[in-house]
Amino acid sequence: MALSCSKVLTFSLSNGVGGDGAKKKLAFCSSSSLSFSVNGDGSRSMRVCAAASNAPAPLTGVIFEPFQELKKDYLAVPIAHNVSLARQNYSDEAEAAINEQINVEYNVSYVYHSLFAYFDRDNIALKGLAKFFKESSEEEREHAEKLIKYQNIRGGRVVLHPISSPPSEFEHTEKGDALYAMELALSLEKLTNEKLLYVHSVADRNNDAQLADFIESEFLNEQVESIKKIAEYVTQLRLVGKGHGMHILSSATGIYFVLIFGSLTNKHVTIMHYSVYTLPPF
Repeated sequence: MALSCSKVLTFSLSNGVGGDGAKKKLAFCSSSSLSFSVNGDGSRSMRVCAAASNAPAPLTGVIFEPFQELKKDYLAVPIAHNVSLARQNYSDEAEAAINEQINVEYNVSYVYHSLFAYFDRDNIALKGLAKFFKESSEEEREHAEKLIKYQNIRGGRVVLHPISSPPSEFEHTEKGDALYAMELALSLEKLTNEKLLYVHSVADRNNDAQLADFIESEFLNEQVESIKKIAEYVTQLRLVGKGHGMHILSSATGIYFVLIFGSLTNKHVTIMHYSVYTLPPF
């Protein structure tokens, strides 16, 4: 049996089949036909003509048609003047969580600013601690401003909630002022971390990949680093004891009063040695 294929398919049978040479044609649809004919050598041929009733659309290679996509309702640009034009895929829950975190950052900043004022007093005079808490207060305020900017980028509305008034006295007779203040700072940093993780969970719950990325890249890693740094300060202050870090250090050459001024800058504690008197070597 010979077979040839093109737009018209022809099947030829090589073995002869008896019958007259009349050509018979059978139509089975409006655009297709089937016919039989007897050739001069006595063989019979079958001829099939087929065509699709609906021709497919031409292949253009286009997979994205922007003007068709823009007809979707959720991509329409708002007309009202008091509605954000930039807002997209930003849930009300995420907007509220950002406003709450702004309030957290401002509250922590306020506490740190109060600690700065306390240690800067003339009768406390721990200048290093005062400097540390002043810088910490400014850092928390910068975090709040960063969140405000992000809220505006996403088309949310910033709502500033009330800030609690922090205490102004941080004296602690049992632990000492410096240790008490640093332990308070450590607790505040851990609390802030919990609040940031909550914002991240809101982003996950609302499938907001952009908010999740923002919290991860701008806050979470920095927060755990701050916790580690302040935890080390707490350990160092516990080692030297209370009384603003005053303790007596004995050595073979003498006795010194060691005063930690709280110069907790970067990742070091600066210890200033003041010789009171020197004893002969033992």
